[in-house]
Amino acid sequence: MASRIHAATYELLVILRQFDAQCGWNNGFLSCAHWLHWRTGIDLGAARGKVRVAKALSDLPLLSASLQRGEVSYAKVRALTRVATPANEAQLLDVAWAGTAAHVERVVRGWRRCDRAAAARQADHRHLHRTLTTYVDDDGMLAIRGRLTPEQGAVVRRALDAAADQLFQESRHAVPPGTVAEEVSGEQRRADALGLLAEAALAGDLERGDAGDRYQVMLHVETGSGAEAPHVVREVGDSAAYVSAETSRRLSCDASVVTMRHDAAGEVLVVRPEPHLAL
Repeated sequence: MASRIHAATYELLVILRQFDAQCGWNNGFLSCAHWLHWRTGIDLGAARGKVRVAKALSDLPLLSASLQRGEVSYAKVRALTRVATPANEAQLLDVAWAGTAAHVERVVRGWRRCDRAAAARQADHRHLHRTLTTYVDDDGMLAIRGRLTPEQGAVVRRALDAAADQLFQESRHAVPPGTVAEEVSGEQRRADALGLLAEAALAGDLERGDAGDRYQVMLHVETGSGAEAPHVVREVGDSAAYVSAETSRRLSCDASVVTMRHDAAGEVLVVRPEPHLAL
C-alpha cells in the first residue's frame, strides 16, 4: 500500500508539473504553490516543495522511474532533488535505496556543503584568471582579448546590448537608403557600442578633469609640398597609427591637441598646443 502511495504521488507530481506549465493556477492566485495550498489544504511550504520537486523530476529520469514504481518514498526524492543532476542521480539513488529518509537528508546536507565549497573554489579560480589585453594590430586597428567572470560578463553584455540598441535606433532613419553606410553587421555594431560605452564612461565621473585633459591627442604632422595633404600619425599608447586628416578632425573635436611638425628628415620643427585641429 505504501508503494502504491509513492506511485500515486508521482502521478500527482506529473499532473502538477503540467498544470503549472499551462498556468492553470493563474486565475487570482500568486503561484501554483498558493493554488495547491488552497485547493488541497496542505501547508504552503509543503506545496512549494511539491511544485519544486515536480519541476526537478522532469530532468531526472532515474529518480522519476523509481518513484513511479514505488521503490523510494516522496520524502527521499524531495531531499535528493535538492542536489541531484542527470550526472549524479544514479549514485544518489543508491543512497536512497540503502538508507532511511533521515540518512538521505544527512547525506544531502553534506553533499550541499561540498557543492558550496566547490562553487567557492570555482568562483575564486574565475576571479584569479580574469584578464583583458589590448594591442594595436599591424593595420592600426585596436585588438581586444579577454576573459571576464560570469557576473562581469553579464554586465558587459547587457551594456553592449543597450548601447548597440541605442545606436541602431539612432541610425534607422539617419542613413539614406541604398548606401554602404547602412549595411552594418552585428559585430560592427557591437564594436561601435564598445566605443560608445568608453565615451560615456569618460564623460562621467570615471576620470577627473575636463574633456580636453581626458582626450589629449598627439598628432605628428609631416608637411607635404604644394597641394599635397599632410601626413598625420596619431599616437596610441607607445605605438602610432596612421589616420586621415578627416579622421583626425573628428577625433579631436572635443580634445586638446598638441601638434608636432617635422621636416623631411624627421626633425621636430614646431611643438605647440592648439585648441582645434588645423590641418
